[in-house]
Amino acid sequence: MWKPNQPGSNSPSTPEPSRPTPPSPSYEAPRAASPGAGTAAPTAGTGEQATIGKSLVVKGEVTGSESLYIDGKVEGAINLPGNRVTVGRNGQVAANIVAREVVVLGKVRGNCQASDRVDIRSEGSLTGDVIAARISIEDGAFFKGGIDIRKPGGTDLKGGTAQPASTPEPVGAQA
Repeated sequence: MWKPNQPGSNSPSTPEPSRPTPPSPSYEAPRAASPGAGTAAPTAGTGEQATIGKSLVVKGEVTGSESLYIDGKVEGAINLPGNRVTVGRNGQVAANIVAREVVVLGKVRGNCQASDRVDIRSEGSLTGDVIAARISIEDGAFFKGGIDIRKPGGTDLKGGTAQPASTPEPVGAQA
């Protein structure tokens, strides 16, 4: 027979039995089934990743301090300079993207500026200019735009600040 107040117990009430806690939801992006997909570096900062699901549409500016996985639609601007932006297979982005790393599995219309790399996977499509330290375009990927490879830190080979390639030198300028 069970007795709630057994001798030697200091508390008048019985402790609640421990309940198993469900695992916290994981915000890890689904891995692509393409070669090299498992070699992706872990996310920077907190290691967390937000997700914009298939049925979500975001219009405006997206900013923050965590990585982002987009499987829905985004129109506007995405500014996550120290983090990764992944456009999933169902993702459709019509925005300029500024991030540490950009991975494209879906469709992107806009310019991408990455301090580290831009990776366009075989099922991905990117229409816009790319500014990055590194770029990877897999077989079967679609890319239309310009590529500007810049060393990390934003300096050119002469040690000065990098200038856009479209800025011509003044005619007759003496160095």
